[in-house]
Amino acid sequence: MSITCHMEAALIPTGDTEFSGLVRGNKTLGVILELLQSDTTEEEMIRKLTERFNVTEETASQDVKRVLSELRKIGAIDE
Repeated sequence: MSITCHMEAALIPTGDTEFSGLVRGNKTLGVILELLQSDTTEEEMIRKLTERFNVTEETASQDVKRVLSELRKIGAIDE
């Protein structure tokens, strides 16, 4: 028997925010959202992704920049 587990992450607004809706994504999004819950930098997020997923710094950097750009576009993060 084979069991496959697909993990997803979700971002749902819970307070007074411009963002309304639901954002769904993969484990990468989940790690980035987790890191955004505390004071962090893009460099720290990149480092954590390279450690956790065994990806290159370039790939992690592209993922972080893409996710942050999308979250900024929809007003889901405060800076």
